[in-house]
Amino acid sequence: MKATALLASSFLMLVSSLAGKQPDILVFLTDDQSQLDCSPYGEKNIRTPNMQRLADAGMTFERAYVASPSCAPSRAALLTGLMPARNGAEANHSKPRAEIKKWPAYFQEIGYEVVAFGKVSHYKHTVDYGFDHFSDDGFHQHESIAHAVDWLKKRSKEGAKPLCLMVGTNWPHVPWPEKDLGYDGKSLTLPAGSIDTPKTREWRAKYAAAVTKADDDLGALLTAFGSDGMVLFSADHGAQWPFGKWNCYESGVCVPLIVSWPGIVKPGSRSRAMVQWTDFLPTLIDAAGGQPPAEIDGKSFLAVLRGETTTHRDLIFTTHSNDNRFNVYPTRAVRDERWKYIRNLHPEFAFTTHIDLPVKLGQRDFFATWEEKAKTDPQAAAILKRYHERPAEELYDLQTDPHEQQNLAADPAKAAELARLREKLDVWLKQQGDQLSVFEKPRLLSDPTSFGPDALPPPPARKKGK
Repeated sequence: MKATALLASSFLMLVSSLAGKQPDILVFLTDDQSQLDCSPYGEKNIRTPNMQRLADAGMTFERAYVASPSCAPSRAALLTGLMPARNGAEANHSKPRAEIKKWPAYFQEIGYEVVAFGKVSHYKHTVDYGFDHFSDDGFHQHESIAHAVDWLKKRSKEGAKPLCLMVGTNWPHVPWPEKDLGYDGKSLTLPAGSIDTPKTREWRAKYAAAVTKADDDLGALLTAFGSDGMVLFSADHGAQWPFGKWNCYESGVCVPLIVSWPGIVKPGSRSRAMVQWTDFLPTLIDAAGGQPPAEIDGKSFLAVLRGETTTHRDLIFTTHSNDNRFNVYPTRAVRDERWKYIRNLHPEFAFTTHIDLPVKLGQRDFFATWEEKAKTDPQAAAILKRYHERPAEELYDLQTDPHEQQNLAADPAKAAELARLREKLDVWLKQQGDQLSVFEKPRLLSDPTSFGPDALPPPPARKKGK
């Protein structure tokens, strides 16, 4: 008892001594990683020792969500604290409006040096954000990690401003490693809704190797950053895998989030508080002693990190529009403590992505084996049909069906839950001023040639300003 009391007293004294001190902050982002694909969330076969190292030192959030399951909208929401319809970056590759105040300005106002390496914003958008210094924000510029480490080593702390350093690795975004993987696909667990073929497992091994590369990058940054500051690690959305990226299913929008802060965040702790990427900006401003802005969508969860509360949000909203013409499938979703409601705005559209279309960075190599197996396997055929064809509404009981395999929207016994969440989403969409826009020409279920295996790749041209 005396030892326990002494430890508690020491912890409180340390918290008190750190109160009011502006911590150095490291925000580390992986690219296309679903929450379950690392050891802090139960993954047994993909090696992520540095993610585990961070979890052992800090707090692991079990219900952390991005604003959108594609790169540009997700990152724009992070860097503005505003959801896509409010910041203007709804379609992938689009930017938030120029007049909106962004992450660096908030931290510069409270005395921070704000620096970015790698994919923090979307590719080549970083120049628009006002960082004090940035580099390496192109496609798969893996030298960004070494450059960030070298910059930290050379930076003099004497007389320096507090630091907010944001580093984005391009792993595990495609293209995935092709050799020296260190994994056998036969030993890996496939995500729910996958069709099990040898090619599928071959590609899963490539993805696993890419996740481990992201973990290696995190390890390099943790060592260079040191052990005194605040570290936040997350991913911009789920993996590029069927029903992951580009989807508002949990595997597309529920991401890893681990935060460490010596003396403030309890080591090895876990939280079931529901938090979102728009919350990161006000939370870190709050942690740095600033006043979180009231006009944004995000709100601080510093009280959760301090162990003062176990809850944060009652509802989580997510949105998706398109990724050029590869994927035109506008979706809106909301979840509460138990239930998840998804509204597919145009169920007449065919759901397509880089995975099933014959494009350079896609995974048609294994998706073609799904199509072949579906010709003779009814279960595979049902999965393939679900991939391309979505109903107008979906409802899932996440307590009993965490991987969203059983749509309950048509179940009369669940009509009250459906109506309740439908209304919650309607109210929120109105508050957001969401115009439910379709930004590109869709592929249609009524025209199989527009989305089948013989479909031509979509044109690369983007709209002006995108």
